[in-house]
Amino acid sequence: MGTTPDQPGQIQAESCPLSGTSEAKRQQILAGAARVFARQGYEGASMSGIARDAGVSKGTLYNYFESKATLFSAFVEQCACEKMPLLFSRIDEGANLTESLEHLAVAMIRLLTSPLSLMLNRIIISEAGNFPDLAETFWKHGPQKAIGILSAWLMQHNDAGVLNIPDPIFAAEQFYGLCQTRIVARARLQLPVDTDQAHIEFIARSAVRTFLNAYLRDAPRLPPVLMERPASGSGQKS
Repeated sequence: MGTTPDQPGQIQAESCPLSGTSEAKRQQILAGAARVFARQGYEGASMSGIARDAGVSKGTLYNYFESKATLFSAFVEQCACEKMPLLFSRIDEGANLTESLEHLAVAMIRLLTSPLSLMLNRIIISEAGNFPDLAETFWKHGPQKAIGILSAWLMQHNDAGVLNIPDPIFAAEQFYGLCQTRIVARARLQLPVDTDQAHIEFIARSAVRTFLNAYLRDAPRLPPVLMERPASGSGQKS
């Protein structure tokens, strides 16, 4: 899909450009925009409403962002700037392959089920038909960047002879797809779902086990991960 792999450790420098004459004012505007987008979606939001919520004049708003599309793009980019390093923190800490992937999977599930991510997903899905550039903006600053970073890291293990990955970008997409099993898919539909730590870790371990069974080079097949059931009367959500 034309994704250019990113190198671990380069996320912040590439993803966090500053613009405008005052970073504090810019953040004030972005915070107001986040609240308005959450309440009204993209189409329902107006620059006047965003200025009012942010506590700035409309003229000041346009000094920082020339259009609603530019403002939304900056909002999405800032979300990625803040969250992306947390996903890949263990990659640069020297953890082994399995531990790194499990940490990434847990972080991914938590991120995708956060109120902010669920709000963004609802906006993109509901507005993409009328505003296709929104989906492109979201893809560029979110999934595409994450896929690029993971694919570059996977290639390091491929080159070291640990993994056998003919298409690292496709493999990275597969991994993220596995992380969205059960919990994320249900949360996006606002269905009841168990989001306690044990369930998240089970989904993460299972995703990693499935992924490694597909791509480990010359290694015995790993058995499935079994979910530990709580003792009777523990009150776990279904």
